[in-house]
Amino acid sequence: MILPMSASLAEAPLDDPQLAYEPKYDGIRAIADVPGGSGRVRLWSRLGNEKTDHFPELAAALERWGHRSKARVVLDGEIVALDSRGDPAGFQHLQGRIPLKEGPAGSARRSVAFIAFDLLREGRTDLRARPFAARRTALERVFGRTGTPLLRISEIAYGSGRVLYERALAGGWEGLIAKHVASRYQSGRRTPDWRKLKIVHEQEFVVVGWTEPRHTRAYFGALLLGVYADDGSLVEVGHVGTGFNTRELARLMTRLRRLETSECPFRVRPRTHERRHWARPDLVAQVKFTEWTADGRLRHPVYLGLRDDKDPREVRRERAVRLHATAASRLSLGADAGARERKSARLERAARAVNAVQALEDQLRTIEQSRRDGVLELPGGDRLPVTNLHKIFWPRQKLTKGDLFRYYVQVAPFILPAVADRPLVMKRYPNGIAGPSFYQHRAADPPGGVRVETVDAAQGRRQIVGGNLKTLLYMTQLAAISQDPWFSRVQSPMFADRVALDLDPMPAVAFRRVLDVARWIRDELHLLGDVGVPKTSGADGMHIYIPLPPGTPYEAGLLFCQIVATVVAQKHPKQATIERAVRDRGTRVYIDYLQNILGKTLATAYSARASAYAGVSAPLSWDEVDAGVRREDFTIESMPARLRAAGDLWAPLRASKGIDLSRVARYAERAGTGRLKRARR
Repeated sequence: MILPMSASLAEAPLDDPQLAYEPKYDGIRAIADVPGGSGRVRLWSRLGNEKTDHFPELAAALERWGHRSKARVVLDGEIVALDSRGDPAGFQHLQGRIPLKEGPAGSARRSVAFIAFDLLREGRTDLRARPFAARRTALERVFGRTGTPLLRISEIAYGSGRVLYERALAGGWEGLIAKHVASRYQSGRRTPDWRKLKIVHEQEFVVVGWTEPRHTRAYFGALLLGVYADDGSLVEVGHVGTGFNTRELARLMTRLRRLETSECPFRVRPRTHERRHWARPDLVAQVKFTEWTADGRLRHPVYLGLRDDKDPREVRRERAVRLHATAASRLSLGADAGARERKSARLERAARAVNAVQALEDQLRTIEQSRRDGVLELPGGDRLPVTNLHKIFWPRQKLTKGDLFRYYVQVAPFILPAVADRPLVMKRYPNGIAGPSFYQHRAADPPGGVRVETVDAAQGRRQIVGGNLKTLLYMTQLAAISQDPWFSRVQSPMFADRVALDLDPMPAVAFRRVLDVARWIRDELHLLGDVGVPKTSGADGMHIYIPLPPGTPYEAGLLFCQIVATVVAQKHPKQATIERAVRDRGTRVYIDYLQNILGKTLATAYSARASAYAGVSAPLSWDEVDAGVRREDFTIESMPARLRAAGDLWAPLRASKGIDLSRVARYAERAGTGRLKRARR
């Protein structure tokens, strides 16, 4: 059993590229251990108490889901009550479920859901040592689509919590949780890597007694509340007399009678208007209130419910603590007025960009749900007609054309620089990946704002050229799932500024073998003074891209790739090959250098792919290649979160001046070129 990690009350900014923001759900924290296959699901509270029998519908839903997933999965999340619209409701609506047997018949059947926000184990792999951003990516892959409203995944926003904060204010949420994207999962610990941003004051208090009721009220008048001081003594904080219904009054009275004692638990006996009864401090109540008074008492408290997932001895008065030691705060303390203004302007631009993306996503979702055609209002006042957003493009995940649109809206700041000024070839899938597809090189009759150029190097064809949002979304409207650019720019189409080695495994070859070949290519490039930039293909293989100096003819880039591919195949003949005939490749990885020909293309970085798992061509760090990754971890569902956490790993390719090709001849001589000469003949 794994104990959950807890958040501190340390302050956090609403804009920080190192933070991810989630709603603070007002329910019961739960660890869900899903064994996979036909095993029994177990739900555990933060104190290690089993909750499985209290929420049988959630256990059953997790078992059905786990039967499909096969491998054991351990999730961290929150059990929440749902309102009539199916949205998460307050903690008080879970009363009667804690424990189930104490509620009157029928009172425990309010709808509930399990909202997962962390993945701690998958199969035999313990993920707790991995950064939060990596765990979140894996969570979205594993738990992103459960097929039932009983099982959900938390909302998340990277870099800015302002949109969530506005929604929290409007919806009366308790607050937000800010999590450092690099934080490891520290079981059973409270850490400032996770921070609570409370909007209303709400916390747990120890119930130490009750007062006699007044007038016509039954059972009791108010609960007497306290918190523990650092020296272990109980300190009175006031009493709460509102927030109860008749059923809850009766339920509480039954439990209080069992705990009644003649001893006052406080050092100083408090004064009350009504007769007091003391109780052993075994119960914990959740209470919201407007503020603390100067003498340490609650103002306007409202009872929300009892908690049995909290140890009374751990209940302290929660105080927000300002973090002075963070890099961000040190920077702001030492910054001059101009720097603060520049930082403010950057944050404002970032907030506008986030709002623009959110607005486009909302438009796409509305059009898709209407199941009608519509018109997208783009930033800057431009417009784009869109159709059939509800059409299924990836049957296994039930991902739609609208999902593809939303993906490209989210990753546009990263993919547009990757295709800027490059002619694009479209492979269109009008009915999704299960239907027929066809290539289209020539631009037909695109709307204004879509960039089209006549490319002399392509027999004078008019071709779509990448680099702006409308062009990207127009191609998505045409059902061009991937973005496939030339290796040269339209300004100098005969000269490639990058080349790529395409690692294509035969069907029986595991992906770890592809990673091996990628490492061997890196080792050869290192001898030439470069390491290249690796990325998954979004399907079965990988691409290794190498920047070229300006003015490099395609033929020179092709020859360079042929040399490197030949050397690797000669050194590792059982694992790698450059044989063009499929029948001669056996169970090896084919290193394809022939993609580097004028007019040929590969899917660019961050491009969606028409693979069965809705893959994305994801740039990787070489550390990730060394550690090992799963290609299925990079999908149109998981990639936006990875981008916000890891940043643009493709940027070094654009920034490089290119490899020194003068060293290639000497390298080829040292490596031996007998096979290369035969291949050229």
